[in-house]
Amino acid sequence: MGIVRSFKILVVDDYELFRRFVCSVLQRRDDFQVVQASDGAEAVQKAKELLPDLILLDIGLPSLNGIEVARRLDHGSRILFLSQESSPDVVREALSLAAGYVHKPRAQSDLMPAIEAVLAGRRFTSSSLGVSEGVSSQASHGHEILFSSDDEPVLLDGLTRFTAKPQ
Repeated sequence: MGIVRSFKILVVDDYELFRRFVCSVLQRRDDFQVVQASDGAEAVQKAKELLPDLILLDIGLPSLNGIEVARRLDHGSRILFLSQESSPDVVREALSLAAGYVHKPRAQSDLMPAIEAVLAGRRFTSSSLGVSEGVSSQASHGHEILFSSDDEPVLLDGLTRFTAKPQ
């Protein structure tokens, strides 16, 4: 029997329903230890204390935006942006600081393939972003997120409203 590698993942998003959705998906994996933060300052503090293997980081955060958070971290955690932002300039800047970028409207199909790619040392960008400067998309993996929580209607309604908001 081999030793199973466990990954510590810090999920940073100020939108509680979306953060709960992401955490509920990740907590289904026995090899993921999930920690949460709701703003940029808390993210920097927890990242420095806990030294997570992966940080799932939104860009639009209170106190410090996600790009500033990424600039302040230098301990070796892999960063995967998970954001509604789709401006090519912002996405390129984020990718200069991170291993990947998942566009929130594609989270259901892209989240797990992106996490697996980044933890394996590869880069990932949601294909819907149209940014391809040396960044390969791994979206061809067929992962699907299934809900089993009692919060399913609340999570789905909140996620739908969140991804439908105009930018």
